[in-house]
Amino acid sequence: MRNFILLIVFLFAFFMVNVTAQQQFEEDVFQTSQGQLKITFIGHATLMFNFAGKIIHIDPVGRYADYSKMPKADLILVTHEHSDHLDPEAIKAIRTPKTDIIYTEKCAEKVEGGTIMHNGDAETVQGIKIEAVPAYNIVHKRSNGIPFHPRGLGNGYVINFGDKRVYVAGDTENIPEMKQLKNIDIAFLPMNLPYTMAPEMVAEAARMFCPKILYPYHYGQTDTSKIVELLKDDRDIEVRIRKLS
Repeated sequence: MRNFILLIVFLFAFFMVNVTAQQQFEEDVFQTSQGQLKITFIGHATLMFNFAGKIIHIDPVGRYADYSKMPKADLILVTHEHSDHLDPEAIKAIRTPKTDIIYTEKCAEKVEGGTIMHNGDAETVQGIKIEAVPAYNIVHKRSNGIPFHPRGLGNGYVINFGDKRVYVAGDTENIPEMKQLKNIDIAFLPMNLPYTMAPEMVAEAARMFCPKILYPYHYGQTDTSKIVELLKDDRDIEVRIRKLS
């Protein structure tokens, strides 16, 4: 009987350690003019920012985290309606009556009560300025000839945290509009074919606007060492690899 009880205790402890481990994510911290910005790297295109006492979730999706255990959202940003970016159940788990949601028209068909932003719009929400920028494919298309991400449907976002500007690109290629991005401190650029970019395209995109720090994300099985090699001589761009497969 004693051995049986010990076994149950062991199995319970093992289970709890695994559950805790599943919610352990890499984090980076930056200093801004308005305090710390903490970035939590959750998975794929899913991120979480903690700034000035506010929790900002980016493309929260339940397959990458247990959102019943995640911090409640002050602000949620969704880049587009695809299921690896928009998960109504994950949003429901972290939403409160005070949560603001920023998304696209297509997203609004699946989740009510948010604010729609179009490419080129700018909004200040809870003291945080957000700029919606284009995110689309030019080269990569479905078998019917329609781009995986048609122009005008999805957003990238430039989020202003004090004096730091963070660009979350969403699903996009190295589009001409990236040349118009200014003073980007931190950039998240997607890197997986056929839906977004090859490493060579990511390198070209980064050189268009020269972020101080580049995080490739949404990279699936792509070899991340390739983007490090491609940008090794670009001294003004620091490439950081985090677990976001």
